[in-house]
Amino acid sequence: MRKNWIKNSGLCLSVAFGCLFLAMDRPKPDENITVIDNIPRKDNNRFYPGNRKPLQPEALIKLPVTAIQPKGWLLEYLKRQKSGLTGQLGHISAWLQKENNAWLSKEGKGEFGWEEVPYWLKGYANIGYILRDKEIIDESRVWLEGVLNSQRSDGNFGPTTVDSNGAEDFWPKMIMLYCLQSYYEYSTDKRVIEFMKNFFRYQLNYPEDKFIRQFHYWQGLRTGDNLHSVLWLYNITGDTWLLDLAKKIHRNSTSWANRNNEHVTGIEGSERPTWTHLLPDWHNVNIAQGFREPAIYYQLSGNKEDLKASYDVHKIIRNYFGQVPGGLFGSDEVARPGFIDPRQGTETCGMVEEMNSDEEMLRITGDIRWSDQAENVAFNSYPAAVMPDFRSLRYITSPNMVVSDALNHSPGINNSGPFLMMNPFSSRCCQHNHSQGWPYFSENLWMATPDNGIAATLYASSEVTAKVATGETVQIDEQTNYPFDDQLIFTIKTRKNSKFPLYLRIPSWCEEAKLEINHVQKSIKSKGGQYIRIERTWANQDQVILHLPMKIGITTWKENKNSVSINYGPLTFSLKIAETYLRKESNATAIGDSRWQKGVNAEAWPSFEIHPSSTWNYGLNLNTISPLDGIVIEKKNFPANNFPFTINDAPIQLKVSGRSIPEWKIDKYGLCGELPASPVRSAQPTDTITLIPMGCARLRISQFPLIDAESAKK
Repeated sequence: MRKNWIKNSGLCLSVAFGCLFLAMDRPKPDENITVIDNIPRKDNNRFYPGNRKPLQPEALIKLPVTAIQPKGWLLEYLKRQKSGLTGQLGHISAWLQKENNAWLSKEGKGEFGWEEVPYWLKGYANIGYILRDKEIIDESRVWLEGVLNSQRSDGNFGPTTVDSNGAEDFWPKMIMLYCLQSYYEYSTDKRVIEFMKNFFRYQLNYPEDKFIRQFHYWQGLRTGDNLHSVLWLYNITGDTWLLDLAKKIHRNSTSWANRNNEHVTGIEGSERPTWTHLLPDWHNVNIAQGFREPAIYYQLSGNKEDLKASYDVHKIIRNYFGQVPGGLFGSDEVARPGFIDPRQGTETCGMVEEMNSDEEMLRITGDIRWSDQAENVAFNSYPAAVMPDFRSLRYITSPNMVVSDALNHSPGINNSGPFLMMNPFSSRCCQHNHSQGWPYFSENLWMATPDNGIAATLYASSEVTAKVATGETVQIDEQTNYPFDDQLIFTIKTRKNSKFPLYLRIPSWCEEAKLEINHVQKSIKSKGGQYIRIERTWANQDQVILHLPMKIGITTWKENKNSVSINYGPLTFSLKIAETYLRKESNATAIGDSRWQKGVNAEAWPSFEIHPSSTWNYGLNLNTISPLDGIVIEKKNFPANNFPFTINDAPIQLKVSGRSIPEWKIDKYGLCGELPASPVRSAQPTDTITLIPMGCARLRISQFPLIDAESAKK
């Protein structure tokens, strides 16, 4: 037996040495892994049009609308949009009826001809391109062909509105240009290029004393949309006269620069009456949409003060009115001094425009804070603004919101009317503009890099197809339940080995990422707000696993009564409030300027009030020395329907100690009362309360008072 053991041992050693020899003899992959603060810009991508000289180089380059296929919960969201309000709005909204619609008229004449059609088409058509949905694409073509055929000999197109001085309203056309760009990415229809050239020549020749800001103020504050399209066309054609137009647009814009150059450190108070001069306007959508304009112009000017101006606006509005979770700010419609409580909300329009601005800022700068900001809004604020079936939405959604009904809550909120109602017929702008949120988010999951690589910039399950290296087409399949899971698996699919850089974003909240390639752990030193750059010769079925360990965190909002919010990775958590839904008639509970088509079946499109049927006025008992102690994470299986954004299907919940605060009530305006200042004394018994992700809660308390430590001991 001893001889057999020696004989077998020798055989094993021989095999082991042979395997080692083969492993040593096999060529190792040409691999270089680095952790960097931003994307290098010394090269120009060969396959996707980035910024031509003299424009500043972009850090990241948008891929065509068809390059990225969402999967998982994001795909489910797009499907719900199609079967819900986005996909069916053409049969509901009066503004989208084809009869007497100025967008389908050669002369631009008709009753309906402002922002509604292009607002809706931005998202609706892109969902069709992304899903390769023939029905949506064909319907979109009806509108796009109408626009293309409406161009007149002078280059102008579509509906034309002028004021008493003969100054034209260009605002709705700025939005329609986005629709044409997406259509060109999908079809490469060269008519789009000539069409845009002709229109931009018209704008270039338009009398300067009547251009843009001389008309209604919307367009002066939102010229970043116009500027974006001009630079997009320049990067395709190289026509330098377009840069002259870009300069003309910018100098006629309402400036978002902080002309006072005031250093903003906190919330406005009566002792600082000059706060109103820090921004040209305090309308929530204008801010969310307009703040990107200086950064867009920076690409032409090269003046870092222009880029800084966009950062400054973002900081100002959040320092004054954004001391709340969810990535937005309390303005209802227009921000008001003193109204900074988390019961103040943001329009759904403001949410999707903020996401669009963040995505554009990311492309321009490569700064990961803009990815984080886009995800913050997308995961925590936006989902609660619509019903889970996507068949109705509300105008205003707040971080602390314990009733959603058809009553008038003014002046508690800065709107008079049923602005908290989930209604498919209502709110005109948001009813149409909501459609861009998820398709634009999908389009920005992946971007090309100047060095012919590719970057994962926002995270969701998806597959991207792109050209890299010297022209090879690769696919990368991303599997994840992020933001409800911390693991992302990337599988490379390629017909031949190809060397190119793959960039993976490390969110700012992640203290240290972990990386595996083909099941081999890689040693990296990283921190949040950086990119992992992996350059290697990739082979078919190579696999990368990125771990982004999530931890419980607490944000203290010192300037909002020392309240707190609780986070887990990119998710903020809200109190789980039992929701009671009351069905209402949509045509009886719509906002005053709403209009719907004759004969629409209102019964098929109901509205809903949502009322609380459980205690909501809780403060948190947190250990003053170790506040994270006692917070318990509970995870469930990811929902089989791939839709985690409901109170019952949330895959993660937290258990935490709390006490109700009887004095904190629904106030005289029918709103969640303003936060009591922390710490709050409460003689109520201690309860274990459940928190769910903020985006899952259509009624929610997301910003909590703290219970006084002494009263919590009793």
